[in-house]
Amino acid sequence: MEKATKDLRENEKNTNILHKFWTKTVVRNKIEINQIVSRNDDFEGQNTVQEIEEVKVYDYSKRAQWLRAAVLGANDGLLSTAALMVGVGAVRQDVKTMVLAGLAGLVAGACSMAIGEFVSVYSQYDIEVAQMKRENIRVEKSELPNPLQAAAASATAFTVGGLVPLVAAAFIKNYRVRVGVVVAAVSLALVGFGGLGAFLGRSPLVKSSLRILIGGWFAMGITFGLTKLIGSIGIN
Repeated sequence: MEKATKDLRENEKNTNILHKFWTKTVVRNKIEINQIVSRNDDFEGQNTVQEIEEVKVYDYSKRAQWLRAAVLGANDGLLSTAALMVGVGAVRQDVKTMVLAGLAGLVAGACSMAIGEFVSVYSQYDIEVAQMKRENIRVEKSELPNPLQAAAASATAFTVGGLVPLVAAAFIKNYRVRVGVVVAAVSLALVGFGGLGAFLGRSPLVKSSLRILIGGWFAMGITFGLTKLIGSIGIN
């Protein structure tokens, strides 16, 4: 009887030891699992932050806000000023008339581009702000379209583009040579601006440059031809 009681106590003791060991093991395993999960969460969080940063690095939407306005303004300045000068030169071949016509077109075009771009981008800004208020979205102001930036970029680029044909024609007295120099200078500038816009926008370089160049020739040709035709039929 005493032996049985002793064995029973020994078994209870062993059971208690095993229970304590099992409890400690379970607790330790839970702690290790929580630590692993926490490390994984931190790692995933770091990856998420890194991915967001990479997206921000390679996000061209902010760049597009001013790039579109700048490229459009430069091309408009080149084409409108050159086409106006070539068209006026079709009926008045003196250098003063061509340059004054180009200068007037340059000033008017730069103001028009700036105002138009400001109104357009400001409308987009109002729409995005209203949408964010409805959806309770909070975005930094720097991430929204900037109307003043777009207007300044457009007007500046238009002026830079419009100066190319003006400078090319200002010091050449011979009419035919003057028109040839203007067309050549504008063609080179169109290719340059088109290539720059394609490079910054990560678009095909050759295709973009050729598209802008052919469009410029087409615009100057139509302006010259129509003005020459109207002048030849005797409209005073």
